[in-house]
Amino acid sequence: MKCISGYIILLISYVYFANALPFFFHGRPRGGMLGSPKVSKLSSLKIDPKDEQWYTQKLDHFNPADSRTWQQRYFVNDKYFKTNGPIFLMIGGEGSADPIWMVEGQWIKYAEEHQALCVMLEHRFYGKSHPTEDLSVSNLQYLSSEQALADLATFHQYIVEKHMLSNKNRWISIGGSYPGSLSAWFRLKYPHLVYGALAASAPMWGLVDFQDYLVVVRDSLSSYSEKCNGAINEAINVIQDMVKSQTGRDTLKKVFRLCDAIETQDDVDNFFEAVAGNFEGVVQYNNDNRAFEGALGTNITIKVVCDTMLDSTLPDPFSRIVKVNDILMAVYNQSCLDAGYQSMISQLSKTSWNDSASEGGRQWTYQTCVEFGFFQSSNSTMQPFGNNFPASFFVKQCADIFGATFSADLLTNGIAFTNSYYGGEMFQGSRVLFINGAIDPWHALSFTSSPPNNNSFIFMSTTAHCADMYPDSDSDPQELTDARKKISSTIGEWLQ
Repeated sequence: MKCISGYIILLISYVYFANALPFFFHGRPRGGMLGSPKVSKLSSLKIDPKDEQWYTQKLDHFNPADSRTWQQRYFVNDKYFKTNGPIFLMIGGEGSADPIWMVEGQWIKYAEEHQALCVMLEHRFYGKSHPTEDLSVSNLQYLSSEQALADLATFHQYIVEKHMLSNKNRWISIGGSYPGSLSAWFRLKYPHLVYGALAASAPMWGLVDFQDYLVVVRDSLSSYSEKCNGAINEAINVIQDMVKSQTGRDTLKKVFRLCDAIETQDDVDNFFEAVAGNFEGVVQYNNDNRAFEGALGTNITIKVVCDTMLDSTLPDPFSRIVKVNDILMAVYNQSCLDAGYQSMISQLSKTSWNDSASEGGRQWTYQTCVEFGFFQSSNSTMQPFGNNFPASFFVKQCADIFGATFSADLLTNGIAFTNSYYGGEMFQGSRVLFINGAIDPWHALSFTSSPPNNNSFIFMSTTAHCADMYPDSDSDPQELTDARKKISSTIGEWLQ
């Protein structure tokens, strides 16, 4: 999920992943849902990827008879740390832990204000933290939010001993998107270890059919212009007619520069999801002040795509939706749009750490298929993207990628366990601050008012996914500036 979950891919990986899965896949941008912040020219801090450190971690925390271990990656910044200061724990998510977070982002400002030690732990099975020799289904059984929380618990004790900390050093967990969920859940399940938790853009309960995702996308586009949704819907209707004939499919392959021909109904459905994904990704990360492969794509916003959809110099909505696709393909240097269903299944079925799916696509798909669902379906009629990718389409992918046992029943049971284990909408953790923005579709699965158990919340009307976590910008809305002040003051209250 990467604010957990971002759109970023390191330039060194650019060529390697250029023809892999789309940049925005099932609500997760390549690299994870939490993107990397821009590097400030004024930053006085320096960090080198070589500063990565390694912790010997248990493979299975819930089987005492299993003594297997592996090396988990983490980073430390003690620049501002003072005796008896707090420990800020940045939780890694469904992507590589980027060391730039150790010198940039709001948590570094909070660390300076509160004299904190900053540590960041990479999530098992993502980035360089490889617990097993490959990503086979038998090994992915060790990939779960429960195991990740237990990783945090043992890592906590390791850091306490290594840095000779005491009970006076209160821990604050920090996370955005899926790691935001983990932050709240860490406070819930290990309240003796973490004193307070920041949970930005954190989905707090699982469900199979996350149809409200596209409803929020519609609402967010409407915040700029309702005509934008109308133009999208007109274009989708044209495409819907075109896929009914071979001539139309051939034209779509050409103008959208598809890697593969549209042949099966699965190809049709996957293509429609990819077209919708062009808008989903822009909305999810609208104006969020983070890097898009360096400086690329930072100006691709709701305004840009809606202005394109309403551009009268282009003959019709169909040509305009093609132009949106062209813009995004140019930004991410894609030679063709990989929207073929079998191509997707084939890529996500590969189990080697050297395959492109190991960037996180296979792992996150697995977690959604067994723990969370979160499937951004087209089931709602209150959105402009048609109805070609229902929740059942995503459930089918689980079985096609991981095997027939990964059925609708398995998923339903897994989600039921997740919601029972963490509380879902009846979350009972305490001293958690939930931060969300109305533009972000993921806010529909979080607490935006009156959280249970007297927890706190911030809900902004103009911001998108994890916006509060990134560095300041001159263009930040006042409510975002005010939110960051409230976050820091809340931390201060916790530390009194």
